[in-house]
Amino acid sequence: MGIGEFEFIEKIRQRAARGPLIKLGIGDDCSAITVPAGQHLLTSTDLLLENIHFRLDWTDLASLGQKSVAVNVSDIAAMGARPLCVYLGLGLPPGFTDEQLDQFMDGFFAALEQEQLFLTGGDTCRAQESLTIAITIQGLCPEGQQVTRSTAEVHDDLWVSGTLGDSALALARLQAGKPLSEFLAARHFRPRARAELGWQLGSHKLATAMLDLSDGLAGDLTHLLTASAVGACIDLDQLPLSEEFQKALIVDPRLLDLAICGGENYELLFSAHKHNRTRIEDLAQEFGIPLRRIGTVIADEELVFMGAEGQPYQPQLRSFDHFATPGKPLPSS
Repeated sequence: MGIGEFEFIEKIRQRAARGPLIKLGIGDDCSAITVPAGQHLLTSTDLLLENIHFRLDWTDLASLGQKSVAVNVSDIAAMGARPLCVYLGLGLPPGFTDEQLDQFMDGFFAALEQEQLFLTGGDTCRAQESLTIAITIQGLCPEGQQVTRSTAEVHDDLWVSGTLGDSALALARLQAGKPLSEFLAARHFRPRARAELGWQLGSHKLATAMLDLSDGLAGDLTHLLTASAVGACIDLDQLPLSEEFQKALIVDPRLLDLAICGGENYELLFSAHKHNRTRIEDLAQEFGIPLRRIGTVIADEELVFMGAEGQPYQPQLRSFDHFATPGKPLPSS
């Protein structure tokens, strides 16, 4: 890389906007943020590692910059909060060029503008081999509004936004050396967080518990059920599937497991009282966000998937776990 570290930091500082609550941003040893009275400051961190979370021979760097922001905004949305600012850490490998860095930052800043976010600080260093991206995001939420994983109640409905399995299908096709459609490429490389939905569900107190789907429906739902000490029954016929996923499923029914266990959906999964069904449906229509009711919270602390004619279904895959022993490979479609 031709540009020096401090030149790069100054270049970023000049591009970084500063919101009214940001009293100190890039340029000091710490940032300073004013937290309004009655608000909670929410903080989440995330790592994206080359050849673990992404491959540079598959994705362009502008898309990677955009995705780096989106996956973090999704965590704030899952708490019913508004995102405020991010901190970016970069470990740059040998041979990483100024042009590549500019491409990544262009995508990164475009996503910040889209989400009305501010870059408030970070760090840069030289990595030995692979690109490393570390992001901390902060958001604000009125006291008492934040939605956690631990408050789902028996008999609640379970809802999910968007469609499931598209990103996992894209990954399976990439691993098989097959081309991607524009739709699947966008779902895998350029996801959009459901920021407005998360805020609306929180501010209207419609979600009793919520999280974002990063590791797969089965895995993430298990986290919510464990935290709430409840179980769930999921109707597989109600899983929201895109038109492209449905076409692939006709050719290979095994792909259903990608909708159940495949990760990187970045949709919101939440529980809600049954008497709020109409309000939730009205919210979906008002903001043009597809929502589907996929199951029910039950008292027994187990997760049951019900297939055609009420028969239980056991997925042959499992949701992503960084520290698990590698399991059965994903179907390649």
